[in-house]
Amino acid sequence: MAGKLFFDGKSVTTSNFYAVLLGNKTAVKGGSGKVLASKPKDRIFVFYADHGGPGVLGMPNMPNLYANDFINVLKTKHASGTYDEMVIYVEACESGSIFQGLLPKNLNIYVTTAANPYENSWATYCPDIGEPTVPPEFYTCLGDLYSVSWMEDSDLEDLRLETLEQQYLNVKKRIAIDKVTGFGSHAMQYGTLSISKETISNYQGSAPRTISTDRFQTRDSMGVIDQRDADLYSMWQRYKKSAEETQQKENLLQKIKEITAYRAHLDSSVDMIKRYLLGSGDGPVRGDRSALVDDWDCLKFMVRTFETHCGSLTQYGLKHTRTFANICNNGVTKKAMDEASKKSCSSIKMGQWDPLIVGYSS
Repeated sequence: MAGKLFFDGKSVTTSNFYAVLLGNKTAVKGGSGKVLASKPKDRIFVFYADHGGPGVLGMPNMPNLYANDFINVLKTKHASGTYDEMVIYVEACESGSIFQGLLPKNLNIYVTTAANPYENSWATYCPDIGEPTVPPEFYTCLGDLYSVSWMEDSDLEDLRLETLEQQYLNVKKRIAIDKVTGFGSHAMQYGTLSISKETISNYQGSAPRTISTDRFQTRDSMGVIDQRDADLYSMWQRYKKSAEETQQKENLLQKIKEITAYRAHLDSSVDMIKRYLLGSGDGPVRGDRSALVDDWDCLKFMVRTFETHCGSLTQYGLKHTRTFANICNNGVTKKAMDEASKKSCSSIKMGQWDPLIVGYSS
């Protein structure tokens, strides 16, 4: 493959991601225009990091990536015969829900995720939280626990000897839920698990070690925060370090208040819609190996209907897609969802969160 695949700004979209993965140059809009021109004997490594929610991965530009569409793209890629094996690492909240009950085992694709279908993932290397310390000029968390764990493991180990399975187990142990704080998640694996017996160098190369063993922090010494709160935490850091009685400090506080209020609106609105349509429960419980929802078009419609009346879900509100999935799984009509959304959000002023401005997430 000649040249670099370079996409940034408005060119980072779900459709471009699919086009690049499928090697479809005509479907690419913006960016370098280059695609993954893989051959039948090639191995592919994909690392996807963003916010997430049940059945959905975030994108910098709307719409987001939905699990069924991604799996269909992977099936298309497999049918094209343009790779031998593929490994995918996914960093996102509820990332296991992208593959659970959806990814076939016969595509020669091995996946590990930062969390199971029901858990958050965690930001780390954050200012003023635990070790290692972050330089004072930084206001934001510099990594996520799962991502930091596999990257530092790759830096530490001889990738010509360590297998994907060994790395998965190392990461799984490192990010496991702390019995005292309750922080952490369950790393998961999906797909063609036999690929995990291969050495990591087949996918990440075999550069020599670049860090010493004492750099690989244990969970006891690493501070973490909920990934969904990382952006708000960054604003608080900027606020605390801003000069007193300045316009910048006042503006930051106002923005924090607006975001906090909007988050509360999302939570209360979804809860109200849920009570209108499902009563006090969530409806039938699906099996642990089942996909989030059977009718993905229904899920996307319910999300879009909510956003039309109540405002953008934002990365924070992606956690509520399970509620919309349960609404679909219970056979709620589109009309009923529309009416419930109107009732719940009749007085809301969307402002900067109007989906006509920021885009619909589905």
